[in-house]
Amino acid sequence: MNVFAVGDVHGCYHTLLEVLQHWRPTEELLVQTGDLVDRGRYAPECVELARELEGYYPGRTVFLLGNHEYEMQLHYGPQGPNPNWLRWGGRATVQQYLGRPELLEQHLSWLAGRPLFWENDHLLLSHAGFASTEAPLDLENPNGVLWRRGPLLNVGKRQVIGHTPTDGQLAFDPAANAVCIDTGAYLGQCLAGVRFSATGEVLEEVLVPTHATDLL
Repeated sequence: MNVFAVGDVHGCYHTLLEVLQHWRPTEELLVQTGDLVDRGRYAPECVELARELEGYYPGRTVFLLGNHEYEMQLHYGPQGPNPNWLRWGGRATVQQYLGRPELLEQHLSWLAGRPLFWENDHLLLSHAGFASTEAPLDLENPNGVLWRRGPLLNVGKRQVIGHTPTDGQLAFDPAANAVCIDTGAYLGQCLAGVRFSATGEVLEEVLVPTHATDLL
């Protein structure tokens, strides 16, 4: 089955809707690299859309955990508040959930169930990628799959990641056989949807310019 991978959304709801027009749910899996929330104008709407798609298309969607969702959960959990998250874009998300406590509770519960990666025999998707580090699935590891910046490990599969914004184009690392699809939607650049074959080949790149209404 082909995979339609979508990069970091960061509250850019209308842009996400346009990218999803290119997804073929009857014949391919949707995998989103995390960071649905923060920095854009419509974080709750993006999370709600993801939840709805998961319900409408069972077994055809995977929404991965990003570092922003992780930090959001810390803010609202027993360790909160989380000043770092508020500085990284969380303050806008808090404002967007004001007066919507039931929605926030539902979304936090759903976000707590997000996986850290998805893989088949040829593809490995995560938020920030697998590098040469101990405990890459440790949520606090600065070189783990939520936080890594820099070169990745060649794991014998094509890695597909978000997390580090590019200049608006896909960024390829041939040595690691990795591709970054965070094309800086919240920066006013574009949101990427990339169609991969089951064997990891790029079949199509969809780069949708960020809708002005999505930007703070």
